[in-house]
Amino acid sequence: MKNILVIGGGFAGVWSAVGAVRTAREQGVHPTELRVTLVSNTDDLVIRPRLYEADPQAMRVALDRVLGPVGIQRVAATVTGIDTDSRQVTALGRDARPLTLDYDRLVLAAGSQVVRPELPGAQWLFDIDTLASAARLDHHLRRLPQSAPFDGRFTAVVVGAGFTGLEIATELAGRLRDLAPRERRDEVRVVLVEKAESVGPELGEGPRPHIVQVLEELGIERRLGTTVDAVSGRSATLSSGETVPAATTVWTAGMTASPLTASIPGERDRIGRLVVDAYLRVKGVPGVFAAGDTAAAEAEPGRLTTQSCQHAVPLGKFAGRNVAGDLLGLDLVPFAPDPYVTCLDLGPAGAVVTSGWDRTVQTTGQEAKKLKQQINSAWIYPPVDDAGLILRWADHRTTWPTAEVAA
Repeated sequence: MKNILVIGGGFAGVWSAVGAVRTAREQGVHPTELRVTLVSNTDDLVIRPRLYEADPQAMRVALDRVLGPVGIQRVAATVTGIDTDSRQVTALGRDARPLTLDYDRLVLAAGSQVVRPELPGAQWLFDIDTLASAARLDHHLRRLPQSAPFDGRFTAVVVGAGFTGLEIATELAGRLRDLAPRERRDEVRVVLVEKAESVGPELGEGPRPHIVQVLEELGIERRLGTTVDAVSGRSATLSSGETVPAATTVWTAGMTASPLTASIPGERDRIGRLVVDAYLRVKGVPGVFAAGDTAAAEAEPGRLTTQSCQHAVPLGKFAGRNVAGDLLGLDLVPFAPDPYVTCLDLGPAGAVVTSGWDRTVQTTGQEAKKLKQQINSAWIYPPVDDAGLILRWADHRTTWPTAEVAA
């Protein structure tokens, strides 16, 4: 029996595993001839793009409802090492017993993580990088109205004005007003801190005027060319010397690929992603593919994929097609995602949709918000329990579900 091992239970990992099964079944390969196993330290696919919203603990799908119907074995364990010479992965199971998993082909789809800073009071920082950390923030916010009044009780400082920072900052502008007692709503403040001299530095000039206008409409203060030097439970001290009374400081600045990429003897980019070829094979490492936030893949000539659900889903589907194809002697398929778009949630002010790498604004406000809600509540969710539908959605030629795929 041949073994495909997928590390990671996020979007890229799930679709890599299901995509491999789809390819094997298309070729008439019996499950006893090719086994697909997914290793994840959680029982759920976390809908990570929604963790800035209220009630983040609801933003998940049981992995077994996606993997089980199509015959994918799931191992609940934390991967501790990868030996690409012996083609073995070591892990610790839930009972802390060591495991050794063999593979013929490997897909590393272990995701990314926020780079938390080392600064005085760092333990007071919140983030929305994982389900647990987003739930911690959500619980903290819900407790604020019951706490004794103090200066900064309904003030939030958000560090980083990139995609995640803008979404959580605009979300907090509305959520804090909803949480604060009517007589305390004038105490609500959101302060957005960005090291660069402009908001959304990686988003470019296209949507920036609209974003700035929204920040002004929502009353979100900006501190540009600035960062946070220290935090406490009731304040954030900025590099400018200003101290902002705040019960809540959320860190969103900087992402890096999973530390497991260091176990692969391949070239990595500046954020730790493994450099892959057009077929998502890790360059120079036989038998290893990478997908999602661990892969530095070319989306278009001269443009690498972003660490986002938009690219994680197709990276997974193509990796699944190719890792199985590699074992079965098929021609491999070059990675080709849909044209690049962004849809940035702006809280009570709606959203902004852009197209292309120059991020030309297509629509804004509530019309854009409807699209964002459709993406967040429907498009990014995998089907469950129905093997036929799950396998249809794994088609690498359809990176997002359509009526034809779902039919």
